[in-house]
Amino acid sequence: MVQIGDKEVGPIGFGLMGLTWRANPVSQEQAFETMRAALKNGCNLWNGGEFYGTPDYNSLVLLERYFAKYPEDADKVVLNIKGGANPQTHRPDGSVAGTRRTIDDSMAQLKGRKVIDQFEFARRDQTVPMEVTFRTMNEYVQAGKIGGVALSEVRAETIHEAVKHTKVVAVEVELSMFSTDVLENGVAAACAQYGIPLVAYSPLSRGLLSGQIKKYDDIPEDSMLRRFPRFQPENFPINMELVQKVEEIAAQKGCTPAQFAINWVRAQSRRPGMPVIIPIPGATTAERVQENSQLIELTEEDLAAIDAILAKFTTAGERYPDYIPTNT
Repeated sequence: MVQIGDKEVGPIGFGLMGLTWRANPVSQEQAFETMRAALKNGCNLWNGGEFYGTPDYNSLVLLERYFAKYPEDADKVVLNIKGGANPQTHRPDGSVAGTRRTIDDSMAQLKGRKVIDQFEFARRDQTVPMEVTFRTMNEYVQAGKIGGVALSEVRAETIHEAVKHTKVVAVEVELSMFSTDVLENGVAAACAQYGIPLVAYSPLSRGLLSGQIKKYDDIPEDSMLRRFPRFQPENFPINMELVQKVEEIAAQKGCTPAQFAINWVRAQSRRPGMPVIIPIPGATTAERVQENSQLIELTEEDLAAIDAILAKFTTAGERYPDYIPTNT
């Protein structure tokens, strides 16, 4: 088991975003089944967001209903919630008032069913000094209202500055075979330096490595993925070249492409100078959780094979559309 703050978590976590942040969310019954399957399979680090859906049905609303039905699960889950966006402008708001609003609203939506173990701004507010934001967040930690402070989508310099103002219990960034930047740009190194676990979102590159997307038309017309550069028609075929190679290696390994990709992310922890890395794949069915939670031990030969492929492959398209800030 890995520790985040003073809580133990499994080697693979669970992303809640897809349960509520979509045009047609899955039924609450299906969501609960999926969440229970995550816990059953050892995926007890849950990652949700204040803005993952509408105020009437976001991660926190779903979690409150879940813990109302299964109160015995509250202490089993280590809960990370991201927020920090102004509801009107949708931009980061790290002011004292903005910080209080996002934490207070998130706690209110949970109705006391569960304490938020880590709270993080989804993006750093670069217009407000970090010490202002973290001083306010530290008040909530010291009062026992939240368990700790995490960071999300940050660059290395932000981590080095943040640790001067607060105890950072986790850093959440994108990491997959399509997005390896954090392994080389100082982010992972900073986490290792301070003993901070790195929580890897989108380990399947938003489904590209899931084995479920074979052609552009497999992406639903109402999916937000159609606005992401890597899924554009001119980039999609190029990126599928890497997918096909991963599928071939996974078949030889006797596992699914998703299992191989998730465990490749986990295996980066073994590299020299790397922190503990916990992938948090999302899922909307119990069957997918069961698949994603399997621990596959990759050999040095497996890793070398991927290294050789990645050395010759350049991902087509950026991680996000231009209007979404990254590496804050």
